[in-house]
Amino acid sequence: GRLIMMLYPPVAELVSKTGNRYQLVNLVARRAREISANAEEEGIILDKKPVSEAIDEVYTGKLTIAK
Repeated sequence: GRLIMMLYPPVAELVSKTGNRYQLVNLVARRAREISANAEEEGIILDKKPVSEAIDEVYTGKLTIAK
């Protein structure tokens, strides 16, 4: 049998919040770099990967695309 990995949150939901996959990837990548840079500057050890954090922010509505 195939192992099917469930992604949380579902990609379709994230895409619906950003418009399309391209914008989603772009937004998450930009925010992840920002989170990473801020942590480095402040000497903070992140308990979560920057990309995971950025995805959570999109999912919860904290991070959106400027209209």
